[in-house]
Formats: sequence, C-alpha cells, structure tokens
Amino acid sequence: MSQISQTTETPKSEITDEVSADGGDDIVRTYDLTKRYGDFTALDHCNVAVPRNEIFGLLGPNGAGKSTLIRLMLGFLKPTHGRCELDGFDAMVDGVALRRRVSYLPGDARLPTHMRGSGVIKFFADMHPFGNLNRSREVADLLELDTSRRVGFMSTGMRQKLALSVVFGLTTPLLILDEPTANLDPTVRGAVLQLVLDAQDEGRTVIFSSHVLSEIEDTCDQVVFLRQGLLAHQLRMRDLFQRHRITADSNGSKIEVPAELRDRVEVREIKHGGSTILQIDTAGDLGPMLTWINSLQLEKVRCEPLGLRTVYDSVHDGTKIV
Repeated sequence: MSQISQTTETPKSEITDEVSADGGDDIVRTYDLTKRYGDFTALDHCNVAVPRNEIFGLLGPNGAGKSTLIRLMLGFLKPTHGRCELDGFDAMVDGVALRRRVSYLPGDARLPTHMRGSGVIKFFADMHPFGNLNRSREVADLLELDTSRRVGFMSTGMRQKLALSVVFGLTTPLLILDEPTANLDPTVRGAVLQLVLDAQDEGRTVIFSSHVLSEIEDTCDQVVFLRQGLLAHQLRMRDLFQRHRITADSNGSKIEVPAELRDRVEVREIKHGGSTILQIDTAGDLGPMLTWINSLQLEKVRCEPLGLRTVYDSVHDGTKIV
C-alpha cells in the first residue's frame, strides 16, 4: 500500500457529506449517448453503467471514442443525442455540481508553465472543494517529484507526476484518469496503479483509460471496449480469468462440440507453415471441458489463460468472442 495519510488535513468536503441525487448503485449512467461532427460519428448510442466503488476500464485504439465519452460525461462536449448522469447530475443541467464531484486527469494535461510545482499543487487544492493540500504534497513525494522547479523547466514525465499529484490530492467520489501512466518509468507506474487501488479501498470509483493492457488486468473490475465509436464489448475481469485457449496439432478429424458446451467453446483451425493448428477458446469453468478435450486424442496440447490481449484483438478485428 502507498503511504498516503488519510488525516493529514481536513478536506473542505467529505465524500460522505453528500448523497447522489438518484441514490442508485451506479455513479455514472449514459443513455444512448451520441456525438457527431457533420457526417462523422465519434460516439454512437453508447449505454454504459459504472457501479460505485469499482475500477472501470476503457479500452480501444486511438479514435475509438474513449476521450469523447469522457468529455461528454463531464459536460465539456454537448451530445448530439442522448444524455449522461454522473452521481445523479446531468452536465447539461448542472455542470458545476457534477464537476465538483470529479477529479479528472486528461490525456493532455496542461499546467501553467510560469508556476513552480508547489504553487500548482496549492492552487488546485485551494480552488477545488475537495482539495487537500497535504495529501497532494504526499502524492508528489511518493512519486519523487521535485516541486520546487517551474513547470516550464520540467520534463514531460515530471509534468505528468505533477498532474497526478493534483488529481489524487482531490478526495472526490469519482476519479477519471485518461492514460495516467503515460511518460512514466516502470517504478512510478507501479506507484500510480497502487494509488488507483488505494482510491477504491477508500470507497471511491475510478474510470481508467489506458493502452497498457496489463494495467487494466491488474486493477480493473470490469472493462468496456470501444471500436469506431461503438461500445463493442463489455467484460468483467473475473470472467476473463475463466477464459482459456487450448492449442494442439490437428489430427485432421472433424471436431464435434457437445451441445452442452457450444455456448462456451469456439473452435478454429489455423494454417501455420505447412501444418494445421487446432485452437479451442473456452469460457467458464475449465473442469467440465477436460473430459471432452481428452476424448479428442490431440497431440502437443497446450493450455493457457486467454488474456485481455486476445479479447482486445478479437474486438478490434470484429471476430467472435466466446
């Protein structure tokens, strides 16, 4: 656990002081949320529900609609169609009330270059109703950031650390992090991921967008995949860990999947060089499938967890996911 004190300074507001307007179990809900720019659709009828106190991952290639979705949630963009509620507030109705409940790290965070790091931290801690100056300073120390430097003389990685110190210093109910570990070395990346887990332990919700699949696997409770503006797939991570891929040399015989397994098994034959590889993707408990797999009398059998990379590639390619 990261050594961030919870009592170093009394925040201006406590998370438990306010109750969401709807009192529901989801802190974010979108309803057919759509954004078009002329003939181009950046986000198309997106329906997402983010449960409270979960770490919720957003995945997809550049241009998939992740940043558009976040900006619509926060009211930085006006939807072409649909709406979004964040903790019961609609940004198009009361954007100020909505944004005071969010700590947001954009993918291109820009900070005043004439200020020193310490001044930036104090500015945001004083400005935000959930600001906590001592907490922001502790995060900066944890990330080994020299806050005495002016922002204009900081490296890209140092500026990212400064932005993270500001964001994690705000004790809001919801954190939205767009590529939080960009430009950071592996050691600091690990510290940032621990801060994300700590935020969840404190009862907060985190929306986490990243291109680093291992970060999503290590932290998130569930993940949604966006593709060309569409919500292409949604997956709970506990279900991912029940997915396996079995590969073996094909013996040329036709593979018949038992009726009771057909909704949990996908079989493919893949040409590799001069040979044919049998690939069996499974979902759910592997135990009931082992008897059937053994009956196939395959050779050179290998079984491994399917992993988020395989699901991501299937979504990107538009192929079937078990």
